[in-house]
Amino acid sequence: MAETGTRTLDTTGATLRYDVRPGTGPDGRPLLLIGSPMDASGFTTLASHFADRTVVTYDPRGVARSERTDGAAETLPEEHADDLARLIEALGAGPVDVFASSGGAVNALALVARRGDLVHTLVAHEPPTAQVVPDREAVLGVCADVHATYLRDGWGPAMAKFLALTMRQGEFPADWADEPAPDPAAFGLPAEDDGSRGDPLLGQNMRGCTSYLPDFPALRSAPTRIVVAAGKESEGTFAARAAVAVAEGLGTPLAAFPSHHGGFLGGEFGQHGAPAEFAEVLRAALDGDRG
Repeated sequence: MAETGTRTLDTTGATLRYDVRPGTGPDGRPLLLIGSPMDASGFTTLASHFADRTVVTYDPRGVARSERTDGAAETLPEEHADDLARLIEALGAGPVDVFASSGGAVNALALVARRGDLVHTLVAHEPPTAQVVPDREAVLGVCADVHATYLRDGWGPAMAKFLALTMRQGEFPADWADEPAPDPAAFGLPAEDDGSRGDPLLGQNMRGCTSYLPDFPALRSAPTRIVVAAGKESEGTFAARAAVAVAEGLGTPLAAFPSHHGGFLGGEFGQHGAPAEFAEVLRAALDGDRG
């Protein structure tokens, strides 16, 4: 089997690095795995379950090996979508299949809305867009507060608020700001500010990702087959509620996947899901239109 090869691609305002794992099976559509701000290393386990297919992973702009060259402090999903379009075109393999999770799913929806010709099937797993949930204004406020806390107080206090956001069951009340701020120590996080402000989640992508409104007319008219998914253990959380709303906006059923928001993880970043079961369901979702 050929070894994984790392490639470099210059785009507008960034230099991307991506990995191509040649498959052992017959030539077919590549499978592109997209996270954000998670980098390619988060898909190591999941990629191993698709050894028969050519699998492509990448580091989004401003993350890990992919440097920003424009000096911007924040990134919009449309910019990620442009990066992804250029990456797929660079592969020269026609429309690809895509599995995209979390912020990567938001970016993939932006990609399909603009360039559906580049994606055959998209499985969008728990896209955290606040624009589609009933408590939209409250969630947008929470996300803006996470970002502001990061700029003001540093990583630990902001990450504690982010984790509280992702773990909360049900809608946020209008008076969410009156609730006591979570204690970083309760999550094993430092309360002290180390002065750094380079975190791609809390700084670069927090507001752009969560405030993105999917272009439902463009998505419904795209040639891409779109499957929106959420983890069975994620029910009631913000990202899962957003997935339900995105599926409703597309007029398609929500696909239930094993485990939680990181269900495909097999120990990456110290997190465990159910990667074998997740990969089995993902394969079925990707092959769902092949009869």
